[in-house]
Amino acid sequence: MKKVLVLCTGNSCRSQMAHGYLQLFAGDKAEIYSAGVETHGINPQAVKVMAEDGIDISKHTSNNVDEYAGIDFDFVITVCDNAKERCPVFPTIAKQFHHDFPDPAKLPGDYEQNREAFIHTRNLIKGYMKAFVEREF
Repeated sequence: MKKVLVLCTGNSCRSQMAHGYLQLFAGDKAEIYSAGVETHGINPQAVKVMAEDGIDISKHTSNNVDEYAGIDFDFVITVCDNAKERCPVFPTIAKQFHHDFPDPAKLPGDYEQNREAFIHTRNLIKGYMKAFVEREF
């Protein structure tokens, strides 16, 4: 079973979405972890747009990458430039991947005002994670 870590700045939105889709697409072929170089808690808007696509991330927790220091990951996927720059070096053979997805949580306003941005980011992440699993598994 492959071990995959998705890494973002705060482990609140993009990495959580990626975590949900990787679980869906990889199924029992992988253990999926997500973390941040900081922890910001789960973004409620991310939970809502994922639920609209049938993925429940409401029970996920916001974890710091340091919590996973002892795990030998096969893959590390950074989903924002900040995390890539601050990503610790893992003493493993992990293949590293990177894609800078837009951060809908950075926009001012409430969920309804930013709904389209969250959906856009969700859909980009969904496509990337589906292609990743098809290619790597």
